[in-house]
Amino acid sequence: MLYSLHEFQHAAFSPVRAALEIQHSTLTNPFNPLSYTPMGRAVAAACDVIEHATRRFGKPRFGITETEVEGRTVPVAEEIVARWPFMQLKRFARAGSDDDPRLLIVAPLSGHYATLLRDTVRAMVPHFDTYITDWRDARKVPAAEGRFDLDDYIDLTIDLLRRLGPGCRVMAVCQPSVPVLAAAALLAQDRDPARPAAMVLMGGPVDARINPTEPNRFALSHPIEWFERRVIGRVPMMYPGFTRRVYPGFVQLAGFMAMNLDRHIDAHLEMFHRLVRGDGEGAATHRGFYDEYRAVMDLPAEYYLQTIHQVFQKFELARGVMTSRGRRIEPRAMTDVALMTVEGERDDISGLGQTEAAHRLCPNLPAARRLHYVAPKVGHYGVFNGRRWRESTAPKVVAFLRKAARRAR
Repeated sequence: MLYSLHEFQHAAFSPVRAALEIQHSTLTNPFNPLSYTPMGRAVAAACDVIEHATRRFGKPRFGITETEVEGRTVPVAEEIVARWPFMQLKRFARAGSDDDPRLLIVAPLSGHYATLLRDTVRAMVPHFDTYITDWRDARKVPAAEGRFDLDDYIDLTIDLLRRLGPGCRVMAVCQPSVPVLAAAALLAQDRDPARPAAMVLMGGPVDARINPTEPNRFALSHPIEWFERRVIGRVPMMYPGFTRRVYPGFVQLAGFMAMNLDRHIDAHLEMFHRLVRGDGEGAATHRGFYDEYRAVMDLPAEYYLQTIHQVFQKFELARGVMTSRGRRIEPRAMTDVALMTVEGERDDISGLGQTEAAHRLCPNLPAARRLHYVAPKVGHYGVFNGRRWRESTAPKVVAFLRKAARRAR
């Protein structure tokens, strides 16, 4: 019912959006005298802001077509190297990358597309043979393809590391810090040569008991049955995933927006004032951010509920009781994986210390193969995106990953 009501609301508002577009086009036409008046500019700006705020956004593109290596511009080609029902493995191939260390970036399956990590990928491509998990919107996965839960996520991560082979580095951004750490631990327990040479965990809820944030407190204040009743819906019949149970992306987006509602309102008011002043460049920056931020996807219900229950309510990995397919996950089995954790000083999603906790869970890693870094003055998205990421954090991550020596087999 929740999903159907959302679809009805979107369809019902379509004529209004069309009218706003027509009005905007009319009031910005250079042959219209009103376009040069303060009132005309204000009404046109209001039409633009409202239409943009109510638009539905599809999956963005990475758009990484070139990079710079040692002062030379080198073309980059996006390649899909493997596909699964819920994910495709994407490679960013450039000249000479075949000889570089392989890096698997595990993007969060948390409502946004993997393109949210565009800045992350762009910083890694000059230095590594770079791959990323490009997740698929669950509403587009036919119900016949079956379910996908946290155990499947761990299995898939193990499969990817085996596919990319010994010596691969892995980077988990936000939510996948838990399944990636679990996958690396299981590979280490088996002494599997595919265990990663180095692992970077960034802004992830390894131990959500530490410095709990608003999302952490919300997860604890409601039983898992509440989430199942209130936020899980079935995909409507107009999509390939008809009848699949999902956590809808629009619900996730509403939650994110509500956390910092004043900030988002101020941002849209600033866009309005920029448009009135004729500051097209400033307005374009605003649009670019929200085009990405509001492009959301549905998550498989099983995965979402299992993550809430095991990671944010029971803290199973942090407490040493997490299992997968009946096997106890033991991060202490890792003895030769280089581990780096990265946190944002102002992160309001994964609080300070939640990611650093991974070091406590891996007591048998030598000190020389550990590093913890707190990015100053950045929130959650600044951990892997933006100017401070590019200028400060990324160089440290690159240096750490390149230093990770290939293990003797």
